[in-house]
Amino acid sequence: MKGEGMDERPVSAAVIVRGGCVLLVRRAVEEGDLRWQFPAGKLEVGELPELAAVRETQEETGLAVEVVKVLGGRVHPKTGRLMHYVACSVISGVAHVADEEELAEVAWVAHGEIPAYVPYGLFEPVQEYLDGELAAAE
Repeated sequence: MKGEGMDERPVSAAVIVRGGCVLLVRRAVEEGDLRWQFPAGKLEVGELPELAAVRETQEETGLAVEVVKVLGGRVHPKTGRLMHYVACSVISGVAHVADEEELAEVAWVAHGEIPAYVPYGLFEPVQEYLDGELAAAE
């Protein structure tokens, strides 16, 4: 599949914690066995991963967020795409499906519920960040 007209731009994902939960979204069109993920999207030409995470969150969920810190990057084991992960905090708004072509559902997920949504596990720096941010809320 790779190279057959697919857009290979890197993807930036926003890891958003609020009220002891992390925001996950379910794509309208699933990618392989990926069901739930963080709000995410492809970087525009010349765009920084941090700005892409903020922009994509606003476009997909209606939330205004700000960058807390960059958590790292990797080639995603399921998609083969270069992924950037950015921790963000909510400035304003209520999470909802703002882009119905992209998303089917949004959910605020508690720490102990993450494996039910993402059974294949999270990128280690993301998991460590969530362990620190969400464990205190349990």
